[in-house]
Amino acid sequence: MKTRVVLADDHQLLRQALRRSLEDADFEIVAEAGDGEEAIRCVAATMPDLVVLDVTMPVLDGVEATKRIHERWPSVAIVVLTMHAEDELKARALRNGASAFLTKDSAMLDLVSTVRAVAQGEQLSAEMAQQIARQFQPLVSVPTGTAWGDEPRAERATSASPLTAREEEILQLIADGRSTPEVARELFISAKTVKNHLASIYAKLDARDRTQAVLSAVRSGIVQLH
Repeated sequence: MKTRVVLADDHQLLRQALRRSLEDADFEIVAEAGDGEEAIRCVAATMPDLVVLDVTMPVLDGVEATKRIHERWPSVAIVVLTMHAEDELKARALRNGASAFLTKDSAMLDLVSTVRAVAQGEQLSAEMAQQIARQFQPLVSVPTGTAWGDEPRAERATSASPLTAREEEILQLIADGRSTPEVARELFISAKTVKNHLASIYAKLDARDRTQAVLSAVRSGIVQLH
């Protein structure tokens, strides 16, 4: 079964190029949108597996559209396109539910590879891991009792993990950038067993994919990014 994709960008020529590249790679483009609100309507109408959307769009920008799509349809993966590699935009997109992001000057092959990796739930990209690390780095020196998100840092650090020891071990390897086959080889288990553990991890952390699972686990102090 083909991965069903919604494309959202206000530049029609770029959308056409994206469509051709993704269709050539055997993805199914189920809808196109020229602004953030239209993107949300397209998702509601077609229920795709994945959305590729630009940050800078009229009516509703891509970061806010990411948030609304993620809140309403958390199973839909989101790849965000940016004109510039701005850390603040990436951090906002990540917090709002993005699974990956690319700059618009990336090669089409890179975009197709990223979309495929997100659709298949493959390894966490180094760029996403670095962005998660940067997002939480300023909090490392926060004194005990100082707010970290909605809870005191001490409470987060000492709260019981919902994961088993094996699940924590697997998620740490995922956070370190290992793919499913690499985790399987390192732990001497099958790739199917790794996938079963990941499904359990996602359910326990209320996460859609590796990016969101690692983000939740780092926030809770379950894993560390090096």
